[in-house]
Amino acid sequence: MNRRSFAQKLAGAALTSATLAADPRGSNQASGTVPFKLSVMLWTVFHHLPFEERLEKVHEAGYRSVELVGEFKKWSPDDYRRVNRQKRALGMTFDATAGLDHGVAVPEAREAFLADVRNMLPVLDRLECPALIVMSGNRVPGLPPGSQRQCAIEGLQRAAEIIEGKNLRVLIENIDPEENPHYYLTSAAEGFEIVRAVGHPRVQFLYDIYHEQIAEGNLIEKLEKNFDEVGLVHIADVPGRHEPGTGEIDYGNIFRKLGELGYGHYAAMEYLPTYDAVRSLAASRELALRTGRRTSA
Repeated sequence: MNRRSFAQKLAGAALTSATLAADPRGSNQASGTVPFKLSVMLWTVFHHLPFEERLEKVHEAGYRSVELVGEFKKWSPDDYRRVNRQKRALGMTFDATAGLDHGVAVPEAREAFLADVRNMLPVLDRLECPALIVMSGNRVPGLPPGSQRQCAIEGLQRAAEIIEGKNLRVLIENIDPEENPHYYLTSAAEGFEIVRAVGHPRVQFLYDIYHEQIAEGNLIEKLEKNFDEVGLVHIADVPGRHEPGTGEIDYGNIFRKLGELGYGHYAAMEYLPTYDAVRSLAASRELALRTGRRTSA
């Protein structure tokens, strides 16, 4: 897929230090104007490079946070120390990670899921990472209606007990049925209802805009109606999971609404760039900063 009009509109090919000068400290937002922070889901970019160099590339694009999906699973204690030194030297953070083996909405996997959460606690501590992404798991044929939803609610309540007293959040994510036709939680609307039923401030919803556009759409109204439950937003355009501007989602309006609502958590780029990844990420960052500014106090 080519860049269509995206590169011309945002001047992605010509982004220079002047683009990032809106935030000379290199932080995720223009001070006092954009309430939300920006991150990059690392699985989407720079696969051919060693981990530390991948961080450097994200840093070059102007971001100061990344999200992981289990890249650390084979790290030694020395690996953790080395990566954390590099992360701190760049002024970066790991704002969230996925990587659990079991889903929260699968009844027979309940204890295995809770064991996954417990086992992640020292990992989150070593990563200095404050948020854990969990998945629902696949549908289980033959279960009575509503049983997997109740399983998800109870499993998240148990997970909240495990993280009680720690500076951690648990985030449950929706996946569209085209990507995984067996996945249980394909609906963001149901995901928001599950989080409300859990009733714990540290259990929130990961609102994946890309997946929800494919699954059900009506993106901004869902954001407005369920704003208090949103703990993380993932960004990619439809079709193709590419950068904002390559498809059918008006991300200018999405970022503008996030700014208007005063969204203060992360919006993470989770897309496959169609051109040079550093330039693409920098252009997407500029779009978010430019359109996400609050227009009123």
